[in-house]
Amino acid sequence: MATQTKPSTEGFWSFANPSKFMGFANRTIPALAITTLIALAAGMFMVLNAPEDYQQGSSVLIMFVHVPAAWLSMMIYTVMACSAVGTIVWRHPLADVSLRAAAPLGAVFTFLALVTGSLWGKPMWGTWWEWDARMTSVLILLIIYLGLIALSRAFEEPAEGAQPLAIMTLTGFIIVPVIKFSVNWWNTLHQPASVMRFDRPAMDAAFLYPLLVMAIGYSLLFFTLHFMSMRNEILGRRIRTMKIANAQEGR
Repeated sequence: MATQTKPSTEGFWSFANPSKFMGFANRTIPALAITTLIALAAGMFMVLNAPEDYQQGSSVLIMFVHVPAAWLSMMIYTVMACSAVGTIVWRHPLADVSLRAAAPLGAVFTFLALVTGSLWGKPMWGTWWEWDARMTSVLILLIIYLGLIALSRAFEEPAEGAQPLAIMTLTGFIIVPVIKFSVNWWNTLHQPASVMRFDRPAMDAAFLYPLLVMAIGYSLLFFTLHFMSMRNEILGRRIRTMKIANAQEGR
């Protein structure tokens, strides 16, 4: 007689369990780190062998740092917004951990985008900074990141701050489409999108391929650091729980 078995709960959602995620992260991080180094090394090799731009000269090399950082600044916030939905709707065990771990990384990439954009803007536009729509909206994104980091540390107990942090993250997500479409909605110093287009990219292949490889390397770097930060966050919460338990037992 055939026996019925319960449907397997193993799969992607099984990693919602912090212990299973820790095992997954411990196995994945080394491979991710190696892949990241390979991608960044390949990207840098392609960048250093790319031709100079006929208008920008060698200053075009800043593009290969600036553009991926700008892309990552928006992508990371999107990851945080998805994590916020997981916290509010499903109370996903790792959603709050993911959000908190991603925020400092997003702030770093956004700051890098602003700094390299300023360095690139000086020889191209003759100014370090201009309060145009794209620059201003990216600066606002950095401020939002810093505000969320401050809010995440304002609560002594992480569980108490999970819902407010998720709500504020979703509220701030409006800045992402503003950044993306600012060059279409307003007159700015920035040119319209030349890679993410409905038709073929407007960028020459000599610059497009190194840029895409660097973007892949940046993305892999983020996920490597994100998994490491999530692992540290889980360990920190476990240590905090043990300290509280020990303090209560010692009373």
